[in-house]
Amino acid sequence: MIGRVQLPSPRPASGSVLRIPSLDRRQILKSGLALGAGLVMGLRLAPRAAAAEAAAGEGLNAFVRIAPDGTVTVLSKHIEFGQGTYTGLATVLAEELDADWSAVRVEAAPADAQRYANLFFGIQGTGGSTAMANSWGQMRTAGATARAMLVAAAAAEWEVDASEITVAAGIVRHAGSGREAGFGPLAERAAGIEPPAEVALKDPSEFTLIGREDLPRVDVPAKSRGEASFTFDFSVPEMLTAVVAHPPRFGAKVASFDDAAARKVPGVVQVVAVPQGVAVLAEGFWAARQGREALSVEWDESGAETRGSAEILAGFRQKTRQPGAEVRKDGDPEGALAGAAKVLEAEYEFPFLAHAPMEPLGCVVRVGDGEAEAWAGSQLQTVDQGTIAAILGLDPSKVRLHTLLAGGSFGRRATPTADIAAEAAAVAKAAGTARPVKLVWTREDDIRGGYYRPPYVHRLRAGLDAEGRLVAWHQRIVGPSIVTGTPFEAALVQNGIDSTSVEGASTLPYAIANLGVDLHTEPVGVPLLWWRSVGHTHTAYSTETFLDDIAREAGQDPVELRRALLAEHPRHLGVLELAAGKAGWGSPLPEGRTRGVAVHESFSSFVAQVVEVSVGKGGMPKVHRVVCAVDCGIAINPDNIRAQMEGGIGFGLGAALHDEILLEEGRVRESNFHDYRSLRIHEMPEVEVHIVASAEPPTGVGEPGVPPIAPAVANAWATLTGESVRRLPFRRALQERS
Repeated sequence: MIGRVQLPSPRPASGSVLRIPSLDRRQILKSGLALGAGLVMGLRLAPRAAAAEAAAGEGLNAFVRIAPDGTVTVLSKHIEFGQGTYTGLATVLAEELDADWSAVRVEAAPADAQRYANLFFGIQGTGGSTAMANSWGQMRTAGATARAMLVAAAAAEWEVDASEITVAAGIVRHAGSGREAGFGPLAERAAGIEPPAEVALKDPSEFTLIGREDLPRVDVPAKSRGEASFTFDFSVPEMLTAVVAHPPRFGAKVASFDDAAARKVPGVVQVVAVPQGVAVLAEGFWAARQGREALSVEWDESGAETRGSAEILAGFRQKTRQPGAEVRKDGDPEGALAGAAKVLEAEYEFPFLAHAPMEPLGCVVRVGDGEAEAWAGSQLQTVDQGTIAAILGLDPSKVRLHTLLAGGSFGRRATPTADIAAEAAAVAKAAGTARPVKLVWTREDDIRGGYYRPPYVHRLRAGLDAEGRLVAWHQRIVGPSIVTGTPFEAALVQNGIDSTSVEGASTLPYAIANLGVDLHTEPVGVPLLWWRSVGHTHTAYSTETFLDDIAREAGQDPVELRRALLAEHPRHLGVLELAAGKAGWGSPLPEGRTRGVAVHESFSSFVAQVVEVSVGKGGMPKVHRVVCAVDCGIAINPDNIRAQMEGGIGFGLGAALHDEILLEEGRVRESNFHDYRSLRIHEMPEVEVHIVASAEPPTGVGEPGVPPIAPAVANAWATLTGESVRRLPFRRALQERS
């Protein structure tokens, strides 16, 4: 996930314009791409692209082609890595096209930012839970335009007025003459028609696909049959496999190496130095890995990070006692704290976290004849394409990038440095071979040498008056910036404030007259990256658990306190009321169980969760039930929204209970799922998801389910045991207390 981008409301009317935030693209791509901002961007194929599309069917615009047999292929500018993007985009386009869903297929669009840019980023890429939101108007317009062209083709062929023609479920009909035709026979003629300047879009009351509960996902059949193409099992003829020996400490470099033993391993073809370390190329993975193990490498660690997690966090804690850069100031928080009848204070610690997607990382690169071809589960196509081009000394137009399916990401495949694509290109260049090269990272490579959610320390203070009313709130956040020094800095860092460090705290919705937030940005010598829900992973936990501390101190019910403080925020209040009502807040529970609640907005979506918790094995929280309410605007695919909430809850719960990356003298201690574990199936609670009916444009669902789960569990735990958990994960916090 990319850091939070404030989502504008995409207006679905034809001819509306979505403005692209200004991004510094100099380090992303030196190709001088001029990106348009209108909904019509990319709706007409360039001549070269049109010819390529026509080979497989008639391309009516950049997002849809129709084969002679009537198959409708939607081209997705966003990657599918399990979040349901292919199905969502196809649903939106097919709705306005009036296609037969059984005839709809989806393919990854080529890497081409001029036609396929994320309208919120200005480059082609997926992240920030923006896929549906930025594509909503664009894909509707593409579908409606293609439909109008099919109708015009039918009207010309049948010599009737276009206004008398109807379209439904992939059939074009003229009732007066009794003529009808499927899309296939009309596609060729339609492709030659000039697209209309304006098209009418459906009223939501006319939707037949959007909002359907039973619409099957388009990616499931191929995955179920084992036919889906993921990078890790992708191959091309004559391919070499490469693994790279990386330094054990971040920032270290190769001083020297001895490859004599590695070259003796059967199957090893080459050993080459690359900027990232030493690469071993072989006829297969096992030979490459054995060759790497046989290497002898001396590392120059003069510029390496040598601190451990404990030292880094200790430095952060010291900073919490000093004023930081002002992020938000309502009223006079310091004055109100000084005059409060009661002041509460809490300090929170959050560790480094790895992404640990199920499919490890990789990329295939083939170089020759002044051009290159690459295959990867690319989350930022423009960045990957431009980086490969720069390393190989090519124009980006000479790099053909194929986006494959990916087995998860959680932000890991969206690096501003294009680290995996860059390393694959560097290995292919150093090897100087015409054979394709497949770079493979093992899970150990990634967990010990990848990118991480940064650590943070928060200090919160609250003031209550003599009647127990909340009159002051101050939050100080200390941690490193994710985006400083990256191409995204211009968009996400303002006045020295990285918005991803403070999101969720800077936008706290509660009605508190005197509220302040400040930030210390403290660098660490570790690669940092957004992690599913980015800054909300720590701000939601600190704010929502601290609010429960306040409720206990004031003798108030946590839901009632939130109701009072959210009176001016109807969407927050709506999900809170829905979740609390469906969970039976206040009703009796089995002995030994209690409830906790949290509500949070992220990526312009609103989520509340109520959990039921008891003390489980080993004294850890046992989460029995989660009731989740989500307001994400129009529900394009309700079943997928539920799946994303369920997945986010499982992902966030696993991290809250178990996960941390610990540095010991600069080296990562964890290595695989045995010591950096995901939630086990027996730990997954029963989950109910309730979707708020809405006419608002769709907003994010991939990430907003994550932030509320950890604080809801912590709040239930505090009620159950009297212990407030202020250091994550629970496992570590409870071990340190025992």
